[in-house]
Amino acid sequence: MPSRVLRLAVGLCACVASSAAVAAQWGVWKNDCDEDKKAWKEIEAQIPPYPQPKNLVLLEAGSATSHKFYVDTASLSVGEDGVVRYTSVVKTEGGATNVSFEGMRCSTREQKLYALGRGDGSWVRARDPKWNRILMRDRTPHHWVLYREFFCPRPAAPTPPKAAIDALRNGVGLGHSATLTE
Repeated sequence: MPSRVLRLAVGLCACVASSAAVAAQWGVWKNDCDEDKKAWKEIEAQIPPYPQPKNLVLLEAGSATSHKFYVDTASLSVGEDGVVRYTSVVKTEGGATNVSFEGMRCSTREQKLYALGRGDGSWVRARDPKWNRILMRDRTPHHWVLYREFFCPRPAAPTPPKAAIDALRNGVGLGHSATLTE
């Protein structure tokens, strides 16, 4: 009887050790392949030159506002971190012009303000830049249109800059008319 107990104990230890090795191996494989677990790291945004009128393309953002929205094509880029960065120029009905350097994350449908343009052609960095969810709002319809139609029509991957610029210049969005749930 003691030899039977001994064999059973040895067999049980072998099973536990084998299970632990498989579990450890599975954990390494799972961590390597699980994209949600990997930390995303944003690169430092380099503020572009101040926009020149010849590089501005009008963005049709709908009739909900009388503001005119422009994108500076010379500033449009996609970083190694997957962030679309661009300069936006908004001309209000009252005559004010607002210039901002922004970023957009397609995978999370977020937008971030990096810097604001001054009237003298210089930039001032945003005080507390944070990623904010892009929603369809009357106040900022250009973010929604840029996200949905030009920069992120396929949220898994940003549109290459040349394709986005061509679409902006032609006034033809790359997305489709279906709306996302907010």
